[in-house]
Amino acid sequence: MRWQTAGPWLATGARLLVGGVFLVAGLLKFPDPAAVERAVRAYRLLPEALVPPVAFGLPVVEVAVGLALLAGVFVRTAALASAVLLVLFLVGVGSAWARGLRIDCGCFGDGGEVGAGKTAYPAEIARDVGLLLVALALARWPASRLALGVPVRSDDHEEYVDAR
Repeated sequence: MRWQTAGPWLATGARLLVGGVFLVAGLLKFPDPAAVERAVRAYRLLPEALVPPVAFGLPVVEVAVGLALLAGVFVRTAALASAVLLVLFLVGVGSAWARGLRIDCGCFGDGGEVGAGKTAYPAEIARDVGLLLVALALARWPASRLALGVPVRSDDHEEYVDAR
């Protein structure tokens, strides 16, 4: 199978995967803003004054990125935004692990302190690294099927790329 045929379908799968994860993660945070604030605070990385705005804004950004990827609009921009978020999440989880904090990442709601042996840092890091690789590939090759974005022909490639 040629890349010109398979590539856009692989990009569609990547869009749906990364977009779906971000949309679900953001939507699961909306019902309990206090839990999101507890999760952000548990990392002990931000000054207290920044915890509430970050806790409020994070689900909004996650939903916006997820919707853009699922709809296939601003694909490269949304993929880069998701990659930046994933790097920040990796730094946060890695930092918590290195400092011996016992917290749930809060990635899909809840979060905060957990009991001994209840952390899942290796799995969380593996998941985020996998999603980061997919997001970076999508940023490099954003052309996909079933997208609302307007494709244009690239001068240096025979594939179509998102104009935004």
